[in-house]
Amino acid sequence: MRFLLVSLHVIVSAILIGMVLLQKGKGADIGAAFGGASNTVFGPRGAQSFLAKLTTTAAVIFMITSFFLAITSVKKSSIMESVKPEPVQQQMPAPAAPPSAPAAPAEK
Repeated sequence: MRFLLVSLHVIVSAILIGMVLLQKGKGADIGAAFGGASNTVFGPRGAQSFLAKLTTTAAVIFMITSFFLAITSVKKSSIMESVKPEPVQQQMPAPAAPPSAPAAPAEK
Protein backbone atom coordinates (compact mmCIF):
# COMPACT_ATOMS: atom_id res chain seq x y z
CA MET A 1 0.00 0.00 0.00
CA ARG A 2 2.75 2.42 0.96
CA PHE A 3 4.74 1.60 -2.18
CA LEU A 4 1.69 2.36 -4.32
CA LEU A 5 1.13 5.64 -2.48
CA VAL A 6 4.75 6.74 -2.87
CA SER A 7 4.72 5.79 -6.56
CA LEU A 8 1.54 7.78 -7.16
CA HIS A 9 3.00 10.73 -5.26
CA VAL A 10 6.16 10.80 -7.38
CA ILE A 11 4.24 10.48 -10.64
CA VAL A 12 1.77 13.23 -9.71
CA SER A 13 4.58 15.54 -8.60
CA ALA A 14 6.37 15.11 -11.95
CA ILE A 15 3.13 15.77 -13.85
CA LEU A 16 2.41 18.81 -11.69
CA ILE A 17 5.86 20.27 -12.34
CA GLY A 18 5.44 19.76 -16.07
CA MET A 19 1.99 21.35 -16.19
CA VAL A 20 3.06 24.39 -14.20
CA LEU A 21 6.01 24.95 -16.51
CA LEU A 22 3.79 24.68 -19.61
CA GLN A 23 1.24 27.27 -18.48
CA LYS A 24 1.28 30.84 -19.65
CA GLY A 25 1.79 33.38 -16.86
CA LYS A 26 -1.13 35.62 -15.95
CA GLY A 27 -0.32 39.31 -15.51
CA ALA A 28 3.35 38.83 -16.14
CA ASP A 29 3.78 41.91 -18.34
CA ILE A 30 6.04 44.76 -17.19
CA GLY A 31 3.11 47.11 -16.58
CA ALA A 32 1.60 44.81 -13.99
CA ALA A 33 4.94 44.46 -12.21
CA PHE A 34 5.15 48.21 -11.45
CA GLY A 35 1.52 48.79 -10.54
CA GLY A 36 0.30 49.82 -13.97
CA ALA A 37 -3.32 49.27 -14.90
CA SER A 38 -3.66 45.89 -16.49
CA ASN A 39 -6.89 44.19 -17.41
CA THR A 40 -5.39 40.75 -16.82
CA VAL A 41 -4.60 41.53 -13.20
CA PHE A 42 -7.84 43.11 -12.06
CA GLY A 43 -10.27 41.86 -14.69
CA PRO A 44 -12.51 38.83 -14.47
CA ARG A 45 -10.70 35.56 -14.70
CA GLY A 46 -12.93 34.04 -17.33
CA ALA A 47 -13.13 30.37 -18.16
CA GLN A 48 -10.28 28.23 -16.95
CA SER A 49 -8.28 26.49 -19.61
CA PHE A 50 -8.12 22.71 -19.74
CA LEU A 51 -4.49 22.80 -18.62
CA ALA A 52 -5.40 24.91 -15.58
CA LYS A 53 -8.09 22.42 -14.57
CA LEU A 54 -5.63 19.55 -14.91
CA THR A 55 -3.10 21.46 -12.81
CA THR A 56 -5.68 22.02 -10.08
CA THR A 57 -6.63 18.34 -10.11
CA ALA A 58 -2.98 17.26 -9.93
CA ALA A 59 -2.38 19.68 -7.05
CA VAL A 60 -5.33 18.25 -5.11
CA ILE A 61 -4.11 14.68 -5.68
CA PHE A 62 -0.61 15.76 -4.61
CA MET A 63 -1.96 17.23 -1.36
CA ILE A 64 -4.04 14.13 -0.63
CA THR A 65 -1.12 11.77 -1.19
CA SER A 66 1.11 14.02 0.94
CA PHE A 67 -1.45 13.87 3.74
CA PHE A 68 -1.70 10.09 3.65
CA LEU A 69 2.07 9.68 3.45
CA ALA A 70 2.40 11.85 6.55
CA ILE A 71 -0.14 9.70 8.38
CA THR A 72 1.51 6.43 7.40
CA SER A 73 4.97 7.64 8.36
CA VAL A 74 3.91 8.12 11.98
CA LYS A 75 4.30 4.40 12.58
CA LYS A 76 7.86 3.74 11.57
CA SER A 77 8.82 0.16 11.08
CA SER A 78 12.30 -1.12 11.45
CA ILE A 79 13.96 -4.26 10.23
CA MET A 80 15.54 -4.54 13.68
CA GLU A 81 12.19 -5.08 15.45
CA SER A 82 12.28 -8.82 14.76
CA VAL A 83 15.82 -9.23 16.11
CA LYS A 84 15.95 -10.35 19.71
CA PRO A 85 18.76 -8.86 21.75
CA GLU A 86 21.17 -11.50 22.95
CA PRO A 87 21.65 -11.74 26.69
CA VAL A 88 24.57 -9.80 27.98
CA GLN A 89 26.90 -11.74 30.26
CA GLN A 90 28.20 -9.49 32.94
CA GLN A 91 31.69 -10.26 34.06
CA MET A 92 32.25 -10.04 37.74
CA PRO A 93 35.20 -7.89 38.68
CA ALA A 94 38.15 -9.71 40.21
CA PRO A 95 37.89 -9.71 43.96
CA ALA A 96 39.99 -7.03 45.52
CA ALA A 97 42.79 -8.09 47.84
CA PRO A 98 41.79 -7.78 51.45
CA PRO A 99 43.23 -4.78 53.14
CA SER A 100 46.43 -5.59 54.95
CA ALA A 101 46.73 -5.02 58.65
CA PRO A 102 48.26 -1.70 59.59
CA ALA A 103 51.93 -1.84 60.41
CA ALA A 104 52.81 -1.78 64.09
CA PRO A 105 54.41 1.45 65.19
CA ALA A 106 58.15 1.26 65.58
CA GLU A 107 59.32 1.26 69.18
CA LYS A 108 62.18 3.39 70.35
